[in-house]
Amino acid sequence: MTSADSPAAPVNGVSNEILFQEKLWPSWWLWLTAAGAVAASALVMIPMGVVTTIIGCIVVAAILALLLYFAGPTLTVTSQYFTAGRATIERKFLGEAQAFEKDEAFAQRGPKLHGLAYMCMRGWVDPVVTVPVLDPEDQTPYWIVSSRKPAELVAALNRR
Repeated sequence: MTSADSPAAPVNGVSNEILFQEKLWPSWWLWLTAAGAVAASALVMIPMGVVTTIIGCIVVAAILALLLYFAGPTLTVTSQYFTAGRATIERKFLGEAQAFEKDEAFAQRGPKLHGLAYMCMRGWVDPVVTVPVLDPEDQTPYWIVSSRKPAELVAALNRR
């Protein structure tokens, strides 16, 4: 996909406005865990000297911050496309979206999960949204994505 083909760019002269966008940032406890890992690395490196420890902690913190940043995908709904993480699909191929929370979300992520579904889920986000794929040439039955704002995502996806 080129920058001219990005979901927010006009396609064939038709506006492609953003209807919904959400970054699935890691939860606070994951950032706290990363800070603990930096502290633990300091304990390991302290025998090598203070300067080495400071440089090592900065490197470890930067690596962990980058990993956490890139672990959180972005969900984007435009008038023509739905993008979840690295995958994009035209909305004309999507059916009616549904949101699930708590026990229903657990069931969708586990016992009811279809093996061919496209999954963009994160363990630190409980609610999920499922969207059927109506394209007869696509063997993917539906997309299932995590969202902290499932009602807003469903409203944007079901807006025609």
